[in-house]
Amino acid sequence: MPLRVNNNITALNTRRQLLINNRELSQRIERLSSGLRINRAADDAAGLSVSEGMRAELVGLKQAVRNAEHGTNLIQTAEGALNEVSAILIRMRELSVQAASSTLNDNNRTALNAEVVQLVAEVDRIASATSYNNTTLLTGFGNTVLKDLSVSTALVSGTTGVVDASITGATAGTYTFIDNVGTDNQITLGNGVTTQTIDIGTALDTDGAAGAVVATNSSIVANFDRLGIQLTLTGARGANQFTPASNGYRDGDLDGLVIQVDAGTGGSFQIGADNTAVDRFEVSIKDMSATGASLNLAGSSVSTITSARSLIDTVDLAIETVAQQRGDLGAVQNRLGFTVRSLENTIENVQASESTIRDADMADEVSQFTRAQILVQASTSLLAQANAIPQNALTLLQ
Repeated sequence: MPLRVNNNITALNTRRQLLINNRELSQRIERLSSGLRINRAADDAAGLSVSEGMRAELVGLKQAVRNAEHGTNLIQTAEGALNEVSAILIRMRELSVQAASSTLNDNNRTALNAEVVQLVAEVDRIASATSYNNTTLLTGFGNTVLKDLSVSTALVSGTTGVVDASITGATAGTYTFIDNVGTDNQITLGNGVTTQTIDIGTALDTDGAAGAVVATNSSIVANFDRLGIQLTLTGARGANQFTPASNGYRDGDLDGLVIQVDAGTGGSFQIGADNTAVDRFEVSIKDMSATGASLNLAGSSVSTITSARSLIDTVDLAIETVAQQRGDLGAVQNRLGFTVRSLENTIENVQASESTIRDADMADEVSQFTRAQILVQASTSLLAQANAIPQNALTLLQ
């Protein structure tokens, strides 16, 4: 190697290697101090892009878990209030049975009726006062079932026997009955995209040329679960008990009946990270006030033996309605519990994937840090030796 004084190529090479080792050492120190393998896009551009998407998904999933837990709290609030409504209805039934006996006179029934009036008022108060985050729950929560003129007429008709329509997650749109067979014990509902036919024969009292009829003084729920629509159908009842006052549901009489479902407000739980239908869960609670169509307790009285006997049937249907609604809420609560566990499992695995991309392997980083530290020390020492090489030129001048 030529001996040069103006340019020390050996020192320059050693300096270049020292700078490389210093950068390596700085990178290892940065990773060890932050715990991250990727601290800037230059560290791994593709990895950064993937991990940022995963981080956004994780934030959404974690919030979805909180949403589901809050939804459970909302459901528990409503169901707890309905538990008290159920207790009130059972007490009203007790008073009705008591007043229906001739062992009491009208003065006694007047005293009992005073309590019945107060109990009805309390059911209304509970329905109005039960709220979650300033949202009332028991006067109708969730999507709204709009009733146009034809449906409104049908709901008070003695022909169809439809006394209530509610939703359990139906999408907004028009739902029309298209079944027109009078004796097949089946009813069909469609929204122009999907139809569902259900068989309600086992819940019927009679079947024949005149059609299928719900048993007198009883009611059934026709659950179109794939469409998210529930209908409450009732058999014949007295004029002072429940509408419709005569006949009952006849198979085929619903042909052409229209139900309009609006999107409504407040009944949707976001239980996923994305803006898709599968990441939302629709929840609907009927109007459970005493004067609403579901319970139909307006004007309840035990002041006479006749009204007391009539009230027994009305309260029975109200108890059944409350029990059905509580059962629906319990099913929703259980579903939310499974949702939370599924989301937590997803979070765990997505977090693990994000970690493999973004997080530093501390054992490997320590090894690389030690290697870089040794190389820096060696380069520094050798740079001093390289700088001393030009001094050999002085020996030529002696």
